[in-house]
Amino acid sequence: MSESSPSSFDVLVIGAGPGGYVCAFRAAQLGLKVALIEKRSTLGGTCLNVGCIPSKALLASSEHFAFNQHHAAEHGIKLDNLSIDVGAMLKKKEDIVGKMTGGLAGLAKARKVTVLNGTASFIDAKTVAVAGVDDPGSSTTVTARHIVIATGSAPVELPFLKFDGETIVSSDHAISFTAVPEKLVVVGGGAIGLELGSVWARLGADVTVVEFLPQIAGAADKDVVRNFTRILKAQGLKIEVNARVTGFKDGVLTAERDGKTLEFPADKVLVSVGRRPYADGLGLDKAGVELTDKKRIKVDAKLKTTAEGIYAIGDVVDGPMLAHKAEEDGAAVAEWIAGKAGHINWDLMPAIIYTDPEIATVGMGEDAAKAAGKKVNVGKFNFAANARAHANDGADGFVKIIADAETDKILGAQILGKNAGELISEVVTHMEYGGSAEDLARTIHAHPTMSEAVKEAALAVSKSAIHAL
Repeated sequence: MSESSPSSFDVLVIGAGPGGYVCAFRAAQLGLKVALIEKRSTLGGTCLNVGCIPSKALLASSEHFAFNQHHAAEHGIKLDNLSIDVGAMLKKKEDIVGKMTGGLAGLAKARKVTVLNGTASFIDAKTVAVAGVDDPGSSTTVTARHIVIATGSAPVELPFLKFDGETIVSSDHAISFTAVPEKLVVVGGGAIGLELGSVWARLGADVTVVEFLPQIAGAADKDVVRNFTRILKAQGLKIEVNARVTGFKDGVLTAERDGKTLEFPADKVLVSVGRRPYADGLGLDKAGVELTDKKRIKVDAKLKTTAEGIYAIGDVVDGPMLAHKAEEDGAAVAEWIAGKAGHINWDLMPAIIYTDPEIATVGMGEDAAKAAGKKVNVGKFNFAANARAHANDGADGFVKIIADAETDKILGAQILGKNAGELISEVVTHMEYGGSAEDLARTIHAHPTMSEAVKEAALAVSKSAIHAL
């Protein structure tokens, strides 16, 4: 471990999101001297401060409201004068964020990770200037044997729908509306748009989702999306696909479909058409770090950039922009730097849409497998035949297991249902060791649980489901 000066480190991580702080913490565990640069006053990056965690807090709060409004009476719970206190809901969200960011600060201190608050820019491949956030004129210079770029991503802004933070907003703004919008139009039918659209629809907003592609939740199989769309529409969301947004004027968002103009009145427009890698102001050229044609940082199989000693992880490199993907990148890089055997299986990265019900996918879907010419057997089991799902008001949806027709190896899974994001994990585990549908089917599942539907879907691959024909 190098001890040359207080500003010289073994590992310098730029960006304290899920990838960055995991990398820093793992490197510290392995005995390296580590510094972590973050421009926010708190650790956790977009995910913890304005993304994954606050949105899930709002999803939970709005689900409680929706349950009380639509289902409580069925359970014998009588509520009168149900109302929403948006301020209290936002405070709950901020309290959760505060606890989590505070916890990360405590972990950084306990692991002796030096946290530098400021904006980083390369001087050369071994040296980084850290400018003060409040006083950009002040600057600290740090050096390191290894530097890890973990600066994440930012919302994509459409040239004709510039964010103003009031009417045209990104997800950063949509988690902090101080009142329920009367009419909210969501541009983009991916995870972020559907989740935040669901939050405000549950609370009373008139929500329309406008998607350019032929379906929302584009990565999921058509049968999953068809049922998912039906459920969301029943919850009050309006969904418009094959619609190309053209502009916004005088409180009306316009789109085009089949040569016809569509108009959607809106007092808020949430633009959620994806995210872009964020390396603004880093001065990558000074370090010799090159980009790909898609403007992501070019890396090899061990996430090394074109500059000696510099790595890049998470959203700034190729692959899905998911927090858990960034975490795996970060841990592996820390281990490679320390001379250990880091491991990442990018093919088994689960993806989840946290609506109610959720969609969770991993590996290859049925549609993609057939399009690739693979011979597959598919097992499907509906939650309507699962007792615990009925008790949990979660009988809508199903589990699909896709297996190779010759070897029975699980190629992928897709789940539409309550807690799908939790249920998918056991499928990922079986896939990690190359398990078969039979392996999953022979794994004991407790009764009564919703996870029994996963077992039944695995049994259905060989047409052996017990609780379905």
